[in-house]
Amino acid sequence: MPRVLLTAFEPYEEWRENSSWLTLIELTRWFDGGDDVVTRRYPVDFQAVKHRLAIDMQQDFDLILHLGQAPGASVIRLESFAVNMGSNHCELVDGGPAAYKSPLPLTTWGKKLHDRGVPAQVSYHAGTYLCNATLYMSHHYAACEGLQTQSTFLHLPVAPNQVAARQKPMPSMSVPLMAAGVAMLLEEFLQRSSA
Repeated sequence: MPRVLLTAFEPYEEWRENSSWLTLIELTRWFDGGDDVVTRRYPVDFQAVKHRLAIDMQQDFDLILHLGQAPGASVIRLESFAVNMGSNHCELVDGGPAAYKSPLPLTTWGKKLHDRGVPAQVSYHAGTYLCNATLYMSHHYAACEGLQTQSTFLHLPVAPNQVAARQKPMPSMSVPLMAAGVAMLLEEFLQRSSA
């Protein structure tokens, strides 16, 4: 059975909740991945994420799905690329590759989500903040350690209750729908790996 790491982030700045963590909690209520699906909640701190991710990746996962919140997004964004650039305009890894591309079939995944009623699209730029950095480090650790781990990042809209708490209109998506989307991708990967 393929081994999967699912990560999400804690709340940050003005956000008292994080839709990525809300989605992961919802998913674990009903998705039965057994001991082969490991979940983590990471702090919103680059050095801490680097440290914890390096430790987690020593378990040699087949798939890593990172979940993160993207205020303003109206769809689940499947991130195809991670670039070697941080928010301070410095390289995340000195002399590291300029970018990594996810080997996962994200176009197919995005279409399947869309066809099943989950708004989704492939994105070609994960930004230059922690979400991008987390995906970049996943690819980089895998490359440096010779791991077969495949990774991507899913940027999730905020949840309706988060919008209500802020009292400021913005796109949102229900937590059950986001969790269902993540579950669909997990099932797709597990089926493809078992074929």
